[in-house]
Amino acid sequence: MIRDATAADAGACAAIYAPFVQGTWISFELEAPDADEMTRRIADYGSSHAWLVAEREGRIAGYAYGSAHRTRAAYQTSCDVAVYVDPAFARQGIGGALYGELLPRLAAKGFHAAFAGIALPNEPSEALHRAAGFEPLGIYREVGWKLDGWRDVGWWQRLL
Repeated sequence: MIRDATAADAGACAAIYAPFVQGTWISFELEAPDADEMTRRIADYGSSHAWLVAEREGRIAGYAYGSAHRTRAAYQTSCDVAVYVDPAFARQGIGGALYGELLPRLAAKGFHAAFAGIALPNEPSEALHRAAGFEPLGIYREVGWKLDGWRDVGWWQRLL
C-alpha cells in the first residue's frame, strides 16, 4: 500500500535513510537526520510537493518525495525526486510503485519536469529511473567529497 506520509512515519523513514547516509555515498548528507528532522521534511515537502510511504508486511518499506529543484522563480514547475527503499525490501518493485504514485501527483500539482541526482556508481538506482521513464542528462564530475573520495552525480530527467 502506498499512501501520504505523516509525522508518525518519520522514525521509520529516518531508520531507512540512516544507513545510506552513514555507510554509502548514495546520499551526500554527512549526518543522518533524526525523526524530528524527518517530521519537518515530511511536513514541508508533503505540503509543497508530495511525500509518500510504501507499507508492506506492516512496516514502512520505502518512501519517495518531491522537492524544489531550484529556488529561482522560473524553476517553479520543476522538481527533484528521490526514492529510498529498506534493503530488506529491495528488488520487490517498491521503488517503481512509489514513483508510479509520486510522479502523477506531482504532475497534478502543476510540475512539468522531474529531476533525480544519482551518486555514482549506483546501477540499481539507474535501472529504477530508466524503468520509470527518466533519461540521463549528464554527470557532475567530482562534485562531492564523501567516504574519502570524490563522487560523481549523474542527473536524470523525466517530463511529467
